[in-house]
Amino acid sequence: MRFGVGPRSGEIFTRLTAAGEAALAVAEAVQQRFAQWPNGPTQDEVKQREHHADNVVSELLRLTNSMFVTPYDRDDLITLAFAVDDVADAAENASELLGLYGVENVTKQSLELCDLLVQAVRELSLLLAGLKEKKGSEERVVAIKELEDRGDDVARAARASLFKDDRIDPVIVIRWKDVYEALEDAIDACDTAANRIGNILVKNA
Repeated sequence: MRFGVGPRSGEIFTRLTAAGEAALAVAEAVQQRFAQWPNGPTQDEVKQREHHADNVVSELLRLTNSMFVTPYDRDDLITLAFAVDDVADAAENASELLGLYGVENVTKQSLELCDLLVQAVRELSLLLAGLKEKKGSEERVVAIKELEDRGDDVARAARASLFKDDRIDPVIVIRWKDVYEALEDAIDACDTAANRIGNILVKNA
């Protein structure tokens, strides 16, 4: 597999930056939907941002597959593109559960998880934007991992709290357990994407 900095490499980095920005837009809409529930962004609006993120990733994949020389290994770029797409998909899925489950009021733990999600996706977006120059890459990968660890802790405690009060309707327990896990999955997806970038940088150091 040939790779290196060719005349069209700049287009790859531009699209990687756009993919990060699109994923961040989805995460921010999800955060607003939780924070302003039942008002704020609708699920259709969140879905529109997720569709845009899909389109950006699709353009990245088409460009990667059309280039004879890519700035990094082609398979690594494709794997990274799908990892970034997973972030937007997971965030949108968490948002959809609010309406699907008929949630009446959001919990403080869900709001905290949304905040951590936006922080993690913002770091990922900056990581993708700086990939060409490799600026602050190692620090951002570490920061995302720390946010993922915090997300795990919050989600674990949130799930545990559901079982501490026997008066809580079992249906509510099931609903919020799923919501917490969906938000946790979205944060985990950020960590996975960051690890993909870390691996690319190590291979091309």
